[in-house]
Amino acid sequence: MSGNGEISTPKRTKEIIQRYGFKFKKSLGQNFLIDQNILDKIVDAAGLTEVSGALEIGPGIGALTERLAMAAGHVTAVEIDRRLIPILRDVLAPYPHVKVRNDDVLQVNLQELFAEDFATVDKVSVVANLPYYVTTPILMKLLEEKLPLENIVVMIQKEVAERMAASPGGKEYGSLSIAVQYYSEPELVCIVPRTVFIPEPNVESAVIRLKVRDVPPVQVADEKHFFEVVQACFTQRRKTIANNLKARYFPNEGRERLELLLAEAGIEPVRRGETLSLQEYATLSDVLLAAGIV
Repeated sequence: MSGNGEISTPKRTKEIIQRYGFKFKKSLGQNFLIDQNILDKIVDAAGLTEVSGALEIGPGIGALTERLAMAAGHVTAVEIDRRLIPILRDVLAPYPHVKVRNDDVLQVNLQELFAEDFATVDKVSVVANLPYYVTTPILMKLLEEKLPLENIVVMIQKEVAERMAASPGGKEYGSLSIAVQYYSEPELVCIVPRTVFIPEPNVESAVIRLKVRDVPPVQVADEKHFFEVVQACFTQRRKTIANNLKARYFPNEGRERLELLLAEAGIEPVRRGETLSLQEYATLSDVLLAAGIV
């Protein structure tokens, strides 16, 4: 993919940083990507067309934004650091279908943003190199608000990506895996070495695609209760399901009632949280709810 800008080259990135006297803020987790092949993989994974919309979070100096502008019909880039806004407006001036917002995405009303910015496009994907310190809150907000999203393609810390895509039984599998897989189908796209950023981060990164589900893979009577039960089962990973649930829901009584409910759900009390599938958690949650355990 070629274009006017090629902001992502190391030379151009350094030129832009110097021209505007930009200083990186460690507190905002700023690491600018300088590898065009990785950018191509990110954009390709989103499957954008001229009738698609793209929401970018944390555009930095616009390296990925520029690629998105070449691929999508409308791009909205939300940047928390107001020092970057004039840089973005300058480097993205050739692309009138790109809108730059100075906002904290965790504070933004996303339903309103989608209604305002993406009314004329067919499908919207989130495509971003997310700041690692707020990866999980941002992704959970995007998923929980049930936005009209097709894909979420993000570069995040490698270990977090592996947890999101993990299957039951492994040490990576946990409450984050279950939450992400309830709302989406995760797929690792590629591993990204730390050497392709300015400045280099302390960790390896990965690109993950979350294909947003139209309906969850399991049906539950109460979503909030389902996620509370999942959290309870992972309170202490080394403890059994029975011990974690007893501490959370039955602190002042014996184990008899709990073990009867586990038997009703078809779950052995000695199992640990990481061994249960989404379906088993759905069944367990519904059994506890029906028994008035909330």
